[in-house]
Amino acid sequence: MAEDLLKDFDPFGIFDAEAARLDRFFAGLDEAGWRRPSRCEGWSVRDVLAHLAGEELYNHACLDGTVPELMSLLAAEGVSGFNDFNDWCVRRRRDLPVEQVLEEWRSKNAETRRRMRELGQSALLDTMAGPYPVGLQTLHYDSEYATHADDVGAPVAEKEADDRTLWRVAVGRFVLVEQQAKVQVEQTADEIWVAVDGSSASLSYPEFVEATVGRLPDSHGVEPRIASALRCLA
Repeated sequence: MAEDLLKDFDPFGIFDAEAARLDRFFAGLDEAGWRRPSRCEGWSVRDVLAHLAGEELYNHACLDGTVPELMSLLAAEGVSGFNDFNDWCVRRRRDLPVEQVLEEWRSKNAETRRRMRELGQSALLDTMAGPYPVGLQTLHYDSEYATHADDVGAPVAEKEADDRTLWRVAVGRFVLVEQQAKVQVEQTADEIWVAVDGSSASLSYPEFVEATVGRLPDSHGVEPRIASALRCLA
């Protein structure tokens, strides 16, 4: 079963670790650091923080069972779809003091992590896609936080890098199965072999992770249809 890929990982512990990584990084930034471009096209490091803070509106709606009410609020604001929502969250916070946005994210995310852990992995969460297990939803959050930590350049200690890559590979493989992606994936001790419509490629573990979150650069040389088929977490 696809979920066997995830059985050795603690989603809540990973969420705590990735949130702490971002918090440490954000806490050390000066004005130039906040203005620096991130890997997210058109977004500065500060914009990534604003995105994370605004996203808590959705996270809390899932926890509170108020997703339909949130959708109605966003519709009234002319917001439709996740991309519009993300841009709206960033725009609303661009004129606020960065210290205020950082405190908003810290407090709201701390509440999200606490409540998710209290519910437990098997509980169901009300999401836009319908009821979904808390543990799996947390792993989606884990992947997003790790991706954005990389987007802004938050340091990863050498001693944790391998384990971090392994759980991200597992989450990527799981989500590809969950989404019924038309791609064959085989994991060996050293690399990930993937095939799509008769074309194949061998990727290192970090390259596979970057592909699943849509961060594999065009210069890598992987066929566009393979890169597109692997993109499942962004």
